[in-house]
Amino acid sequence: MNLQYVPTICPYCGCGCGIYLVLKDGRIVGVEPWKEHPVNEGTNCPKGKSAYKFLYSDDRLKKPLIRENGAFREASWEEALNLVAERLKGIPPEAFGAIASGKTTNEESYLLQKFARVIMGTNNIEYCARFCHSATVAGLLPTLGSGVMQTSQVDIEQADCILIAGVNIKETFPMIARRVLRARRKGATVIVIDPRRAATAISLADIHLQLEAGTDVALINGMMSAILAEGLENKEFIEKRTAGFDELRAALTTSPEQAAEITGVAADKIKEAAVAYAKADRGCILYDEGITQHTTGTDNVTALVDLALLTGHIGKPGTGVNSLRGQINGEGTGDMGCLNVFYPGFKRVSPESAEFFQNAWGAENLPTEPGFTYLDMLQKCKVIYLVGANPVMAGPDSTNIKKALDSLDFFVVQDIFLTETAEHAHVVLPTACWVEREGIHAWVDRRVQKINKVIDPPGEAMPDWWIICRLAEKMGYEDKFNFASPAEIFEEIRGCVPQYKGITYERLEKKAGGIHWPCPSEDHPGTPTMFVQAFPTADSLAHFKAVEYKPPAELPDTEYPDILSTGRSLFHYHTGTMTRRTDTLNSEVPECYVEINPEDALMLGVRSGSRIVLETRRGRIEVIARVTERVPQGTVFVPFHFSESCANVLTNPALDPTCKMPEFKVCAVKEEV
Repeated sequence: MNLQYVPTICPYCGCGCGIYLVLKDGRIVGVEPWKEHPVNEGTNCPKGKSAYKFLYSDDRLKKPLIRENGAFREASWEEALNLVAERLKGIPPEAFGAIASGKTTNEESYLLQKFARVIMGTNNIEYCARFCHSATVAGLLPTLGSGVMQTSQVDIEQADCILIAGVNIKETFPMIARRVLRARRKGATVIVIDPRRAATAISLADIHLQLEAGTDVALINGMMSAILAEGLENKEFIEKRTAGFDELRAALTTSPEQAAEITGVAADKIKEAAVAYAKADRGCILYDEGITQHTTGTDNVTALVDLALLTGHIGKPGTGVNSLRGQINGEGTGDMGCLNVFYPGFKRVSPESAEFFQNAWGAENLPTEPGFTYLDMLQKCKVIYLVGANPVMAGPDSTNIKKALDSLDFFVVQDIFLTETAEHAHVVLPTACWVEREGIHAWVDRRVQKINKVIDPPGEAMPDWWIICRLAEKMGYEDKFNFASPAEIFEEIRGCVPQYKGITYERLEKKAGGIHWPCPSEDHPGTPTMFVQAFPTADSLAHFKAVEYKPPAELPDTEYPDILSTGRSLFHYHTGTMTRRTDTLNSEVPECYVEINPEDALMLGVRSGSRIVLETRRGRIEVIARVTERVPQGTVFVPFHFSESCANVLTNPALDPTCKMPEFKVCAVKEEV
C-alpha cells in the first residue's frame, strides 16, 4: 500500500480553501485538513470534506458522443473534432456564441474567448457571471472603477461592523462566516439584510433587517438618510476621494420612516443599523445574489457603494463593498475576458482593445463591438459552443431555455457529465476537471492559486485546453493555438493581462494561499486591499450615483398571492452536477424542498414532509414542504440544485435593463396541495 498526501484547493465555491488529498495506490480515497493554508486554516465545510467523490461517479463521460437519429453514440476524438470543425467553418460571427464556465481554469477560459474572437470573429462570449454578478460589474465600474472584491477575505476579521446583504454565508461561504464570527467575538456589530431568517441571521446577526423581498434600495436609502440626519457622514473622505456628493444628498428623499413603509422594517431598526455602520472605524459590506439577482440589481449594488462612500469605508483592510462570487473560478473567468463587453484584463471592447490583442495574438480583424449577452445568444445564435455550464438548471424560465437549445442548428457541449444541458447537444466532448489537469484559478478576493494534476482523467476525457487547441488546429489556426501545456498558455496571459504580469507558476508553487492580483511585477507581493490611494477612474475619485427604489417586475396578486425566492443550501453546490453525485452530501438533502411559513402551511393544510405544488406563470413543480419560520408569511424559498423539480422552471426571465440580470429572487407564486 502506497499512501500519499497531496496539497490542493477545494473545487467548491469561491473561498479557495486548502485541503490534502489522500491517495492510496494512485486513487484518491480521502481528504485531510491543510492547517497551514491561510484561507481555512485546516477547517473545511461538508463539501470540502467530500471534495473528490464526484470524480469517480459511474456516469463520468469517457468518450466523445455524437447524436444520431435522436440518440448518442460513442465516437473517436478524430471523428468528433472533425465534425465540430466542419460545422463551425463558415458560420457568420453573429450566428455563433461561446459559453464559458466558472469552474474551468484561467488558461482554459482564456483559450475559449480567444477561439471566439480570433477564429469565429465575435464577442459573443459569456459565462455564469451574467446570472450572478453582472449587476456587480454594472454597479461598481461607474462608481469605483473596478468590479471586484476589495479586501482579502482574511482581513474581514479587522472590521468592527459587518453588513451582510443578500447572502446566507453560514451555508454558502462557511469559511468567510468564520471570519465574521471572529470579528464579532472581538466586538464587531453584524448587520444582516435578508428577507429570510436563515442560518446567518440566526447565528451571526446583532441586527437583522428582515425586509420585503426586492426592497433593498429603499432600505439602503433610508439608512443613508439617517446617517446624514445624524451628521455621521465621513466629511474628510467625501471631500478628498469622491465626487457627486451634493447630488446624492439632494436625491435622498427616502426617510427611515418612508423606508419602513416600503420594506416592512421598523424605522428605529433602520436607524440603529445606519448608526452602527457609520460609527465603525472599519465597516465591511459583504453581498451576493440576494442583492444582484433582481431587475434592480445594478441599483442595489450602486446603493451599497453610496453607503460605503458616505461613511468612508473603502480603501482599508477589512472594508469595501465586497461581492462574494460562488464558483471556484467565478472571478478568473471574467479576468480572462469571457464577457461580451470585455477582452482579457477587463479591457472594454473597442477598436483600441481589438488592436492591442491583434498585436498580441498576431490576429486580424478582431471584433470591436459588444457581443450578445447570455440569454440573447441562446435566442439569436444558430450555433453554440458551451464549456462546463448548465443553463438548463441555472437560467431563468428553464422550459424556454430548453426550447432555445433544441432550436439550434448545432450545439456542442464540453463537460464531465451528460448534464441536463448536454442532453440537448449534437456533440458532447468529455473533459478532465479539477485535479485531473493543472492550471490557475482566481478566487473570490482576487486570490490566484494553482491546482496541480494529481490523477488521470477517466477513459479518453481530455483537458479543455487540449480540446480547444486541437479544434483550432483543425480549423486552420494551429499557429494561434500552438500550446503544449497550460504553462505556455499562462505565459501568454501574463503578457496580455497586466493584473497577472507578476504572477508565475513558480511563485504560486511556493506560496500557500496564492497571490492577490493586481500584481504588476515578479517582486510585487500582490494587492490584498484595493483603492488604498486612488480609484481606477478617469479622475481617480469614487463617484456617488443616487438611485431610486423601483419595485420588482412581478409582484403577488390574487392569482399568484405569494413571493418565491431561490437560492443555495449548505450541502449542495449550484446546479448540483457534482454534489448530487456525492453520496455523503446528497444523502443530507436528496431532493428539492420548499421552505414555507407555519401560517401559510396551516392554511394549506400541509406539514413538513408533505408534497405540495408550486406554480408561477412559467410553470409548476412538486416539492417537499419544510414548515419553518425562516421565511415570513407570504414568502416561499426553493433551492435550485435539483434536476427533478428544477426551481428555475418557475423563475422570471425579466431583466435588469442595465446588466441583463434575470430576476431570480422575486416572482409571484401560488401553492397547491
